[in-house]
Amino acid sequence: MASLDSVSIAIFLGAVLVMAGILSSLLALRFGAPLLLVFLGIGMLAGDAGPGKLSFDDVRTTYLVGSVALALILFDGGLRTKFQSIRTVLAPSMVLATIGVLLTALVTAPAARYVLDLNWTESLLVGAVVASTDAAAVFLLVHTQGLRLRPRVGATLEAESGTNDPFAIFLTLMLVQFISLGESSPSHVVFELAREGLLGAFVGVIGGRLVVLALNRMALPQGLHAPFVTTAAVVIFGMAQIAHASGFLAVYLAGIIIGNRPTRAHNSVVTFLDAATWLAQIVMFVLLGLLSSPQRILDSVGPAVIVALVLMLVARPLAVLLCLVPFRFNWREKIFIAWTGLRGAVAIFLASIPMLIGLPKAYLYFDVAFVVVIISLLLQGWTLAPAARWLHVALPRVDRGPRRVELDLPGQLEQQLVGYPVRPKSLYFRRGLLPSWSKPTLVIRDERILSPAEADPVAAGDYLYLLAPPEKAEALDRFFVDMAPSSAPDPHLLGDFMVSGEHTLGELAEIYGVSVAEEQAKLTLADYFDIHLDHAPKEGAELALDPIVLVARNIGGGRVNVVGLRLPEEEEVVVPLTRMQRARRKLAEIWASVAGV
Repeated sequence: MASLDSVSIAIFLGAVLVMAGILSSLLALRFGAPLLLVFLGIGMLAGDAGPGKLSFDDVRTTYLVGSVALALILFDGGLRTKFQSIRTVLAPSMVLATIGVLLTALVTAPAARYVLDLNWTESLLVGAVVASTDAAAVFLLVHTQGLRLRPRVGATLEAESGTNDPFAIFLTLMLVQFISLGESSPSHVVFELAREGLLGAFVGVIGGRLVVLALNRMALPQGLHAPFVTTAAVVIFGMAQIAHASGFLAVYLAGIIIGNRPTRAHNSVVTFLDAATWLAQIVMFVLLGLLSSPQRILDSVGPAVIVALVLMLVARPLAVLLCLVPFRFNWREKIFIAWTGLRGAVAIFLASIPMLIGLPKAYLYFDVAFVVVIISLLLQGWTLAPAARWLHVALPRVDRGPRRVELDLPGQLEQQLVGYPVRPKSLYFRRGLLPSWSKPTLVIRDERILSPAEADPVAAGDYLYLLAPPEKAEALDRFFVDMAPSSAPDPHLLGDFMVSGEHTLGELAEIYGVSVAEEQAKLTLADYFDIHLDHAPKEGAELALDPIVLVARNIGGGRVNVVGLRLPEEEEVVVPLTRMQRARRKLAEIWASVAGV
């Protein structure tokens, strides 16, 4: 009976932990990545050195759970990464994910050798363990704290954090092998790196395409699409690892491919993976906390703090500055990217590899990584948003999107049903605007279902459902959030090829002789951009209007304030591409053809 009681207690405590993890997601929006340290502390308190007195030293189980959790986190990051947003930053991201990791490890190694009394190989292993940024921490801060970074900076950080783990794992394994066996040739290292990278990319691309094909061809019961995709991600990871390829690279690429292709139940898959990755992080942090020893960590906390400061203030900034020299990042962007080198569970996970192999001083690597992660999440995690604002790489915050409902329609992939509550200050309610590619289908008012004609005019508090292409559904959000106050320019600006966005198409037709349909004559130029663009307007966006091309010159309050007019007689000046630009474009074309995006 005692053994049965212990099992019951374990089930109860496990369920309480999962429930606490679910409820903690509410606090994640406020506290961000440092909240995960709470679960690290829970693991330490539950361990044999804490009040829980739970003896846990199963490194193999920790490594297994950590591998699966990290694979799901990377897959979720890839699933959310739009190829269009990262194609322009592939080159700097790849340089940071490879050369940047190596430089960080090399610069950190002398400090580790000096303060920890290690030889050069062991010091380099310490550097390799803490060299990579943590995808989970970066994704968490970027996606849940409401931090809006400049597109190039945000895309670079996400792509780097998603792709640098495979190289850090490879570097750690090579050094562990060298320490344990005492031999390794440069040719062997290059061969292993090439094999893991190329084979991992192959498995990820093929696996991602097969998952897309299966999702769209198989008639799975409602609710099983998300578990199927999640399980498929683990299968892809396992297949790559069995083939001695980089499973982490494979699962990240598979996520990118699946996320950039039209699939059934995409919204439910993303929602399910959000919950799965959050719980995976919690379980991983608790297990790592159980595996730690507070007394042992206190013995090495001084040297570990020095390693952490050298890593954050010297190694990471130096690696970033050197790696970004060939690319056009300004000094503010470089400093912010350098400061966003958050370390998380990946570092502690990598530090468990020497313990799994049984290397001498294995616990020292683990303890140093443990302290580095705590300092990084506390110091960098909580100062990330102020740093972004201070360095002017953060865009103005906007209200969180409305509660969008997405429903897949059986039998086709071209349209889905998207529903929104109608707010009294929304662009749709005030101006009646909707993009040309969406179609109102039904309105729910006072628990009654009405057609758009029956519900006309739509009232505040109604729920409007529209048909829209799945890849454009998110772009509808801006029509159903509260309108921001616009900073309209001088209304007398008309006439010098720069036009206020508040002028109507009819006024433009009178002055420039363009043809405008009668029903569109009362639309403002800002309205015209809102209706015809597939996304929120950005500076430089262009729309054709008869022989004239309208160019968005200034954005305010989420709408176009100033419009430039490109007249037919204007000749466009073709600027020849540099060699670097041609190489980037060719690389993007090759990736797009391989990934099918």
